[in-house]
Amino acid sequence: MAGERKTGITAEPGEPFMGPRQIAYFRDKLLRMRAETELELATAATQDAVGSDGVGDQADQASGAGDREFNIINRERARGLLASIEAALTRIENGTYGYCEDTGEPIPLKRLDAQPTATLTAAAQAAREQQSR
Repeated sequence: MAGERKTGITAEPGEPFMGPRQIAYFRDKLLRMRAETELELATAATQDAVGSDGVGDQADQASGAGDREFNIINRERARGLLASIEAALTRIENGTYGYCEDTGEPIPLKRLDAQPTATLTAAAQAAREQQSR
């Protein structure tokens, strides 16, 4: 389509896997994800600080308790994501980013672009899931 903007990253002909251009792309993407996640955590903490415990009738209090539980779960998810982002940035620094931790094979760029914190190829992920059943 005309006017469509190309997104993501593809390998250039003759470009090595996880060469400087790809590393820079994923480092920038992970740093943006980290900033967004940190902002999300800071916003959630601010929202909790202005909560209204004990205000309203029982239905309001029950609704507030549900909201607080949701916020706790969401904060835990964000903290887990933040840890995964930090681990991915460490892998970039030590030269192991983009390679499957089970097989050592390169993780396809499309998979990394969709999930920059991925540590396994799709096949290795499926094998792990099959073993855990």
